[in-house]
Amino acid sequence: METSKLGLSPRKSQSTLGTSRKEVRCAVRFPLELRVTLANDLQDNPAVTRNVSASGVLFELHGPLNVGQDIKFALRMPGTVLGTPHDVLVQCRGRVVRCSMSQEHYQAAATIDEYRFVEQ
Repeated sequence: METSKLGLSPRKSQSTLGTSRKEVRCAVRFPLELRVTLANDLQDNPAVTRNVSASGVLFELHGPLNVGQDIKFALRMPGTVLGTPHDVLVQCRGRVVRCSMSQEHYQAAATIDEYRFVEQ
């Protein structure tokens, strides 16, 4: 039976080049502005977080990062955000999944592939 007879419209192909891709987020993002240093094999880059989730971080920084690049960084998560009496230091390893220019700064999105809480 034709879809038009059922009051349905035919589906457009999802595989067509040039169509916009819907971004799927699997974790809630928190708008946190935390100063961090992104470390890789070549250099350290100072950055500021713009949002943080359990699976990734959006950074703002002065220079570009390469997509696919492995990075290390530490986040000092505020106790007031976490509901704990003290701030919590989280050491993270991840990789850059996107980097673009936004106004006068670069924005780099990175996954959090591994993390560990550091005793203080």
